[in-house]
Amino acid sequence: MKKIKTISYNIENELNSGSKENMHGDVTLDPYSNTVISAVEKVSPAVVQILAYKNGNTKEAGGSGFFISSEGFIVTNSHVVTEAAKLEVRTPDGDIFQAELKGNDPSTDIAVIKVYGKNFPSVKFGDSGKLKVGQLVVAIGNPYGFQYTVTAGVVSALGRSMRSYAGRLIDNIIQTDAALNPGNSGGPLINSKGEVVGINTAIIASAQGLCFAVGSNTSEYVVGKLIMEGKVRRAYLGIEGQTINLSKRIVTYNHLNINKGIYIERIESNSKAGNSQLLSGDIIVGFNNIPITSVDELYLNLNESFIGKIVDLDILRNGKKIPVKVTLAEAA
Repeated sequence: MKKIKTISYNIENELNSGSKENMHGDVTLDPYSNTVISAVEKVSPAVVQILAYKNGNTKEAGGSGFFISSEGFIVTNSHVVTEAAKLEVRTPDGDIFQAELKGNDPSTDIAVIKVYGKNFPSVKFGDSGKLKVGQLVVAIGNPYGFQYTVTAGVVSALGRSMRSYAGRLIDNIIQTDAALNPGNSGGPLINSKGEVVGINTAIIASAQGLCFAVGSNTSEYVVGKLIMEGKVRRAYLGIEGQTINLSKRIVTYNHLNINKGIYIERIESNSKAGNSQLLSGDIIVGFNNIPITSVDELYLNLNESFIGKIVDLDILRNGKKIPVKVTLAEAA
């Protein structure tokens, strides 16, 4: 595709400080540039612009999205499509489609829309659980409908929790220094293999030079529910937390077979969840006798089957493992 070649040349100019020209006039790219360009070329044909019209033909919101199936299912941010009277999708080839909202989850800022057609280029989710701090990632968006934009950087933090635009906590947030450009919200965050490891979300407007993304393990679960049921019902514990490493001393003393847990930063005491036995500073290491090593794992366990149920948590308090019981509410 001509568009890809054009953008690849731009990436080369920006990133290729070590490129050399051979005797034929061709440019030999450095390994970093080759890696970024290769990943981008795999994914960029599937990245689209989304325009949301809320009053007649007046555009009031916009963002990016990406095809996850050849049948026309597109993943984007919830805040891009919420309350839209009409949705329009523009592909890198210049095609324009009217889109239908299939499901929306403000709690994770994820939505699925659909356009009707065949053989759309699509991408697949990778495993965000395998990401490492310092790993190369690339954020792609399509703010103009015919030309995508790219920023590259590294993973700077994992396992964070922060609030969505709807006021609910989003778990398993990935933080990178790949800047999120205007209009790129809803686009994919990819690894060096061209796998989608996150969905970019502009939830902190003042975070200049940073990108935040909902991890692919969480995203894939939510997207599946939205396609099948149109919404996500989930249990709710009412905490803010983040994944941390456990010291070898604590692991040995408590006979743990894991070396990570979820540090509770704050308890939402006014939530409908019965979480009064939890304290700020507790570290969750188990859920109903299942070891829990990350915010993402806890999130996946808080499914609709546990709404209103009493569950057992294993926590570390003052360095010692103790059991507590909590009652899970339903997330609004």
